[in-house]
Amino acid sequence: METRRTVLRAPVLVALLAVLVTACGALTPGSAADPDRPRTVPSGTAVPDGPVRLTLTFADAPAMVDALVAAFHKKHPDITIEPRYTQFADYVKSVKLTMASDTAPDLAQFAVGMDDIAERGDILDLGPYRDAYGWRRKLPAASLDQLTGPAAGRTASRQRLYGVPAGLSMTGIYYNRELARKAGITRPPRTLAEFDRQLAAVERAGMTPLGVGALDSGGLHLWAALLNNAMPPEEYRRWVKGADGATIETKEALAATRKLAEWSREGYFAESANGTTQNDSTGEFVRGRSVFLVNGNWAAGQLSEAMGKKAGFFLMPGARPGARAVSSGFSVSYAVSSRTRHPQAAGAFLDFLTSKEAQRIVAANGFLPTDEDAVPVPEGVLGEVARAHRRVTADEGMNHFPDFAAPGMLDPLRAGVQKLIAGRTTPEAYLDSLQDVWDERYGR
Repeated sequence: METRRTVLRAPVLVALLAVLVTACGALTPGSAADPDRPRTVPSGTAVPDGPVRLTLTFADAPAMVDALVAAFHKKHPDITIEPRYTQFADYVKSVKLTMASDTAPDLAQFAVGMDDIAERGDILDLGPYRDAYGWRRKLPAASLDQLTGPAAGRTASRQRLYGVPAGLSMTGIYYNRELARKAGITRPPRTLAEFDRQLAAVERAGMTPLGVGALDSGGLHLWAALLNNAMPPEEYRRWVKGADGATIETKEALAATRKLAEWSREGYFAESANGTTQNDSTGEFVRGRSVFLVNGNWAAGQLSEAMGKKAGFFLMPGARPGARAVSSGFSVSYAVSSRTRHPQAAGAFLDFLTSKEAQRIVAANGFLPTDEDAVPVPEGVLGEVARAHRRVTADEGMNHFPDFAAPGMLDPLRAGVQKLIAGRTTPEAYLDSLQDVWDERYGR
């Protein structure tokens, strides 16, 4: 699959975009938003007559973007979209300044920190289009919620919309069926306690239980998976969104963090986990060097191709059988610049992303479609991922990645999990370090 290498970066993209505000915290003189510039799109959706040219800057899945742009142009021949791909590292360093410049693109891939850019007036509130196009009917509530924030002033009761999702992502646990059977495991665990027993059985059988690429994002995904099933989603989301009085220092978060540290002490991770990337841990899983693997849907194509029916997938289980399905994930989404001269044309493109044609393109490029009925459920591990995503969507259980809580959150998250794995910090100190970053961002 062409975009396996590009899609493979999707979760890391979501996490590493948190560096954006730190790297570009201060704008150059004169780059402040024009107070007279529109803050919201017009309520009408009619596309102007005559040729229109839009620019789109992005950092993920070039083949998917090219296919979407071509399909949209076929439906709207008068609208030409020029994609401008930027290497990931360059994108995260420059997008905040790019959106503040007089040569800002019409459309831009959404990034962590875009809410700050919206507050500054450099991207438009898409709320009127949400209503005019009926996006609440077309898009999962969780994916829209991840892209919303409160409006200011007299419209404070209304939720601003920063972007529109094209494709979705989700994390979970892969497993090797053949190796699992050698440890006496014949099915995915239905509870966290059962998963505990399975990990212990694998370790007794002389195999590495859980593949974790903690050098970059794998350890963070493992902690978040445990946290998702311990901390009530509503309480967690208040923390991620900076609600007054929110905290990560709860008894549920402490229990989840202690569980990760316990698994490390029990030897359930490879000794090299802290020096292994997520990509490398996936390769080691393919070669049979772990029975379970923490990763996201972006790895499903690779595992399906390499392992066939040997690969399976499940969500991190909760405390009870049939508990609410919860996972971490986000979307590849696009925002509209306040400097665009053609907001209706940009809105037409965003609405096209919700079409079945666009969703088939998205699915073909390795992302989960926002419209689950747009493509048939695939077979094998790809189908298991798709069905798990449907459960999460039905249970409204999709959570932000935890680094969304603050622009400076990624480093203490990643380094803190590494220290937990190495036994060089306590769960209490880890959570305290995260809350310190949160307090610095939002104030006590």
